[in-house]
Amino acid sequence: MGALVDYVRSGEPDLTNRQMALLLVVYLSPGPHTVRGLARALNVSKPVVTRALNRLGALGYLRRQRDDADKRNIFVARTPEGADFLEEFGHFIDDAGAAAPKRAATQRQPALA
Repeated sequence: MGALVDYVRSGEPDLTNRQMALLLVVYLSPGPHTVRGLARALNVSKPVVTRALNRLGALGYLRRQRDDADKRNIFVARTPEGADFLEEFGHFIDDAGAAAPKRAATQRQPALA
């Protein structure tokens, strides 16, 4: 919860769960990635992936790249901006994880005898 609250407060663009899942699949699994393959990986339709890619592309987190060998194929490629976003999001998770034991210790109630 702490990581998500800090993320919302950060002013970074809000991503839907689908957009975040798509971003993570592209960055954490080996490519090349296509719309069809991403739709299969997420068990959603190709239009769902296309809409998410439009948003992530507008933010600069992913980009479409034409296959040089077959111009009909379009790959989804990582960008430095997307890598920076995920690195920052990772810091939210790390910071929240480090703060969790401290919060838990201060919230403990003394045992009643």
